[in-house]
Amino acid sequence: MRIFVTGASGWIGSAVVPELIGAGHQVLGLARSDTAARAVADMGAEVVRGDLNDIEVLRAGALDSDGVIHLAFVVPSVTEAATRTDARAVETFAAALAGSGKPLVISGATLVRPGRPATERDELVPAGPIAARITTMRAGLAAADRGVRSCLVMLPRSVHGEGERHGFVPQLIAMARAKGVSGYIGDGSSRWPAVHVKDAASLYRLAVERAPAGAVLNAVGDEGVPVREIAEAIGRQLNLPARSLPAAEYQGMHVYVLGTDMPASSALTQELLGWKPTHAGLVEDIEQGHYFI
Repeated sequence: MRIFVTGASGWIGSAVVPELIGAGHQVLGLARSDTAARAVADMGAEVVRGDLNDIEVLRAGALDSDGVIHLAFVVPSVTEAATRTDARAVETFAAALAGSGKPLVISGATLVRPGRPATERDELVPAGPIAARITTMRAGLAAADRGVRSCLVMLPRSVHGEGERHGFVPQLIAMARAKGVSGYIGDGSSRWPAVHVKDAASLYRLAVERAPAGAVLNAVGDEGVPVREIAEAIGRQLNLPARSLPAAEYQGMHVYVLGTDMPASSALTQELLGWKPTHAGLVEDIEQGHYFI
């Protein structure tokens, strides 16, 4: 297949592109800068210059491919402008692929279901900090009604691995260094779902190859790692104590992420596509030490 990938030079894209090429696919990689273009070319992909605001570039990339994997997002992704840009990009792909039966793989985020792990069958209700993004995810799935093999890959709060520099784990490490303590909120029992970036990449490949239209796929390796255990692993690496800190010590999204129990299951995804996470879990990955070099 010839696959158009947005966000090709990003953290997840840098794992997805080699995964696709290694499986025999051709890749067109969207690149918004010279640095990104070099990274895409170095991975063996064809470079498409532009960004998510270049609607004609997005349309042309979709039409010139056998399917699309949409990974790119505007940082921060929860702002009104960013979600509008993302929604416009998804609509552009859906319109370009309408009636073709070609795959459109859209990135989402695992849901929060109080008292239990979120599953692939949970309703996508626009609520909480990512309400607008959920609306875009629903629109992407609705492309199945227009003859597009659209599906969602729902990413957990931590997509970890060697080379991660901007996700929640690096942010927690930076805060621990600054505070002199590896902190968590409350008793630290709130749980994060997590996945190794290479396991996520293999799921994206399976999704574009054979996920059915309308599928929701949870890219989850660890169903739920207690935040306290994450803090303790960071503390061991930094030789700092791990202890509870007041929520006032944190700001914005960190309060929500650290204080909300958000486990998620990938059992249905594994059954549907035969996907099996095989790489290190989150705590094991932290303890390998590469985050601290």
